Amino acid sequence: MSVHKEVKRITTHILQEMKQRGEKIAMLTAYDYSMATIVDAAGIDVILVGDSASNVMAGHETTLPITLDQMIYHASSVVRAIKRALVVVDLPFGSYQGNSKEALASAIRIMKESGAHAVKIEGGLEIAESVSRILTAGIPVMGHLGLTPQSIYKFGTYTVRAKEEAEARKLVEDALKLQELGCFSIVLEKIPATLAKKVSDQLTIPTIGIGAGQHCDGQVLVIHDMLGLNKGFRPRFLRQYASLYDVMNDAIQGYISDVKAKDFPSEKEQY
Repeated sequence: MSVHKEVKRITTHILQEMKQRGEKIAMLTAYDYSMATIVDAAGIDVILVGDSASNVMAGHETTLPITLDQMIYHASSVVRAIKRALVVVDLPFGSYQGNSKEALASAIRIMKESGAHAVKIEGGLEIAESVSRILTAGIPVMGHLGLTPQSIYKFGTYTVRAKEEAEARKLVEDALKLQELGCFSIVLEKIPATLAKKVSDQLTIPTIGIGAGQHCDGQVLVIHDMLGLNKGFRPRFLRQYASLYDVMNDAIQGYISDVKAKDFPSEKEQY
């Protein structure tokens, strides 16, 4: 008789408890079934189906081109793979800005059609109405402040945000507002570590940092970056845990040379 070990699913409530007891939250992106299977089995707490799929999966220069339908496709693929992680999906550019009814409709589609557990939305006070509306429908919302990649054309650069006093003040206000509205967590991207500490200390909900220092309640990286699948992308905040580009390149070259040399398939590898 096999003893089936029950896998305890991560919930927004569990993330809250983790913050309270000082346990850090580990979050990574995934965009497809195979990768999500590996990430989930490894024991990650949260999987973000990021609009970074626009860059790493589709080859776009920014996150702007990816559509709601495409995000739902990626999210569905990920949800089919997971047994434990909380799955959060980015609302893509143009699916919520300036129209809270559209924001709600987008969030509902993601939840219904992909089976994900929460959505993530970029911005502060300016999207308060959209956040409220989504939360009213019972959909958990993760906020995102600091460098908001969907606003790349407004900022014109991916450099560190909130170094100036006024922008730092607004970021703290925005974080408190998002918490007050009912967000269960906030991503802080590329802001000074001291500011991230200040925000994390003031909030009761967990903060997840990317390029925001060690004082956030959790960390997130893009899976392709951290596994070294992207050649040449090495920002300061990235720790690369493997060099899979080289591993895969070697494997593929090995296959090619075996085929050319008529070494593959061998006698044993045929019927």
